[in-house]
Amino acid sequence: MLVSKTIKYWLITAFALLLTGQIHASSNTESSSEERFNPVDLIMHHVGDSHSWSIIHNDQFDLTLPLPIILVHDGRISVFSSSAFGHGEKIVNNGNYYYKLHHEKIYLTDEKGILQLNEQHLPTNQQPLDFSITRNVASMWLSIILLLTLFGISAQRYKHNMLSRPRGVQSFLEPIILFVRDDIAYKMIEPSKADRYLPFLLTMFFFIFINNLIGLIPFFPGGSNLTGNISLTLALALFTFIVTNINGTKSYWTHIFNPPGIPGWVKILIIPVEIIGLFTKPFALLIRLFANITAGHIIILCLISLIFIMKTIYFAPVSILLSVFMSTLELLVALLQAFIFTLLSALYIGMAVQQHEHHPESAH
Repeated sequence: MLVSKTIKYWLITAFALLLTGQIHASSNTESSSEERFNPVDLIMHHVGDSHSWSIIHNDQFDLTLPLPIILVHDGRISVFSSSAFGHGEKIVNNGNYYYKLHHEKIYLTDEKGILQLNEQHLPTNQQPLDFSITRNVASMWLSIILLLTLFGISAQRYKHNMLSRPRGVQSFLEPIILFVRDDIAYKMIEPSKADRYLPFLLTMFFFIFINNLIGLIPFFPGGSNLTGNISLTLALALFTFIVTNINGTKSYWTHIFNPPGIPGWVKILIIPVEIIGLFTKPFALLIRLFANITAGHIIILCLISLIFIMKTIYFAPVSILLSVFMSTLELLVALLQAFIFTLLSALYIGMAVQQHEHHPESAH
């Protein structure tokens, strides 16, 4: 009863604050001609990549970690710090070339930094090959160092005493490792073959999980949207595609290109579908991870932006409560998406390495 009364109290309070905020915002809108807050730039800046890593940024103080810019153009490599762009306000001269940063993309310009825009107001200037260390790349290396450190500490302790009771980092990692082994690898792949693919599945799970968590940290060195970057999810799905098909058995390929027990005229329809299925499976993996992680970041930023859109402090409690709720839910999503990606990867591998017994048609 006490819990239900508390929930009702918070709902009534939230509704009252929301109503008051809307009324107050309406009056401000009518009496003020100030420009409305546009959350699109804020959201796109957060979910997108960047050539620098903001540590503290406000009206009074701006502390940004510059990252190295590596450009290749006409067979020449240009290396300099992203701070040379001055947040996109300066032109960088390197030899006979001039570079300008525009919406986190680098273009070749003249000495005045003029960009030629098309009808959609998009630059048509030539772009050099960009191999820069961006925020997402730096975040990826951070997660790799973190994983190597955690597993390195655990490995040394196991090496010292394999039968000792798990403690510290071990007590956190061991249950997850056993879960991935017993409830994912052994259930999706034949136990006699599962151990061969266990390192790959564990790497996938922990890499996605750790980077999902780093993305939820609202301050440096967190906040990057690495697993919400379609280039990364494409690379992860490509690894699953390669491992699955390289290890595919003769039976696996036979079911794709010559399905047994099916009339010839039906095979004409089935075989193209099976071939397309080879590519739709990893495509579903990359889209699912990319969409879920990016959507979570966008929703949280939208809820926070409501404070500035409504232009009233009365809306802040509602926005903050909803943001905290969504952030808590995103912790579950971070684990769930790592689990789903690993589970489906194990399923695809299990289907590829499974041996099928074929019986002559006369036996049926």
